[in-house]
Amino acid sequence: MKRFAYVGCRTTKERNARGKGIKVFDAVSWELVQTVEGLVNPSYMCFDRTGEFLYTVHGDFSEISSFKAERDTGKLSFLNTASTGGTNPVHLSADRSNRWIFAANLQTGTIAVIPRNPDGTLSPLKELYTIEGREEGTVSHPHQVMQDRTGEFLIVSCQGRKQGFGQVDVFRIDSTNGTLTRTDIVRSREIAEPRHVAFHSNNRFCYGVNEKDYSVTFYEFSADEGKLAPKQILPTLPDTYTGDGWASGIIMSSDDRHVIVSNRKHDSITSFSVNPDTGMLKFSDCIKTGGGQPRFIALDGDNILAVNETTDTITFFAIDDAGKFSRLSLTVETESPVCVIFS
Repeated sequence: MKRFAYVGCRTTKERNARGKGIKVFDAVSWELVQTVEGLVNPSYMCFDRTGEFLYTVHGDFSEISSFKAERDTGKLSFLNTASTGGTNPVHLSADRSNRWIFAANLQTGTIAVIPRNPDGTLSPLKELYTIEGREEGTVSHPHQVMQDRTGEFLIVSCQGRKQGFGQVDVFRIDSTNGTLTRTDIVRSREIAEPRHVAFHSNNRFCYGVNEKDYSVTFYEFSADEGKLAPKQILPTLPDTYTGDGWASGIIMSSDDRHVIVSNRKHDSITSFSVNPDTGMLKFSDCIKTGGGQPRFIALDGDNILAVNETTDTITFFAIDDAGKFSRLSLTVETESPVCVIFS
């Protein structure tokens, strides 16, 4: 079966963007297959559990859209759009029953639960959960709706910002009714601003990247109780670097031996080796991505993609057993990229 790569590219002048929409590439040759134009800021994307339907948020706005992905050609066909009930949806995921799409509305501080139909279309918003801030009427700005490996829990990284709390919330998912019940709140350091998490395949080790203090946190996760216990925090930048940082993406390597983080401003990716018994991290390597503002990183097999938003490139890296990076020769050009997912 052919594999395709789908690249979300920002489009608006408010984002200083040059993108034209979603670009579809052959994931082997990286030849362009399709450009889906007429979309506003298609950024973070996900597939449903069958891989037949693709969903994207429209960053800075209030909607997500659905598409059918043709398995043979990779091409997308638009289905419909649904409101998220909030502003600036920044992340989304499909639940394990394939009946619901969760979306994080960063600006208005809410988690949307949107029904997903068997034909891939979206029905109107069902539930909206507010992540409260420090005072009445304020919010804590959720940035990700990540599920644990079982799909039973939704982990929500909240940046907090000025009026909210930097924290990671855990919710138990009721897939029958499309509802969420909070099981835990873990507050971060005052200026950390948790952004994203990634899970080890054992579902016990969870790693979170914190944007503003450019750090990574190791948590132990209890799938019995739906609780996170922070165990370690490390900086994502080399100890010889004295400038500012702005951490962004986080992924596990395909063999679970390394955690990889992307750093904007420093324009780099960093690897940490994972102790397989304890989950604790140790700094391994840091390498420049060869582009500007690597907002997003992804795995393509064993290789790592760095999505360089401001320089319109995707660059590729290998990682060895020791966690050391090497730059690969392939560079893909595409305007204002902010996300890549694979069929």
